[in-house]
Amino acid sequence: MKTYTAQVFSKEKFSLGESPFYDSRTKTMSWVDIPKGTLYTQTLDGEKNSFCLGQAIGSAVPAQKEGSYILAATDGLYLLENGKATLVKKLTDFYESYQRSNDAKADPAGRLWFGSSVDDGIHEASGNLFCLDEGKVFCREANTKISNGLGWSRDCKKFYFSDTLQKAVFSYDYDLSTGLISNKKVLFTPDEARGLTDGMCIDADDNLWVAFWGGSRIECRSTKDGSILATVNIDAKHVTSCCFIGERLDTLLITTSGNDLTGEHDGCLFTCKVDERGKECDFVKADNF
Repeated sequence: MKTYTAQVFSKEKFSLGESPFYDSRTKTMSWVDIPKGTLYTQTLDGEKNSFCLGQAIGSAVPAQKEGSYILAATDGLYLLENGKATLVKKLTDFYESYQRSNDAKADPAGRLWFGSSVDDGIHEASGNLFCLDEGKVFCREANTKISNGLGWSRDCKKFYFSDTLQKAVFSYDYDLSTGLISNKKVLFTPDEARGLTDGMCIDADDNLWVAFWGGSRIECRSTKDGSILATVNIDAKHVTSCCFIGERLDTLLITTSGNDLTGEHDGCLFTCKVDERGKECDFVKADNF
């Protein structure tokens, strides 16, 4: 098994860093600070920008038009374009009043997949996994707890999903033409004493790179049998997600949470060069919102 050690990329701290993406068209990294409702972008040559929506943003997913994003927020989905956010789909009919959007990602057909989760410390964890397809919202997996990592296999026949408080990463059969999932199976369950699965990405060999909340690491897991292939050690307690960045897509950009933590690097961004290469991210197509 390979072992890597991540390096601090930025000493700026985020309350709940999440949703890292890399748009290879513009060589731009992006991530959000969920409770601050802010999307951050940075090009490989260091140009930085940010946008505050004024409400919690669970994820910001690159869209079909270069430089644009779909923001999965508390009350709806917003298209961010040229520095302006426009509501494209209200979600109040799909969410309880105490819920917000969490992880989101585009599938290979350009549909937007996004999960809902509780946004307070009062209500029991709950939510659903949704898909936005040709302007309509469909529930693809009901009664989730905390919807987190999403990924699709290279041949588009498998879908992978991390539900943190169901304490498992699941695999499904996936139909690209319809966006339907079926045949749910547990791919692996974590050792709860060493953290719970959070966000994740998938590499060019169809292996998952899974962040561990409370576990100070990322694990590379085989999608064949769920076995551990590699570990990335990270000097932060709550590791939230990761994506592949760079010209060769061989470096992980890693987000963490600093909320209520006092570690030197809790809440910082990290990077780690690995021997494997990722896939370019998929974009939300305009026909789907």
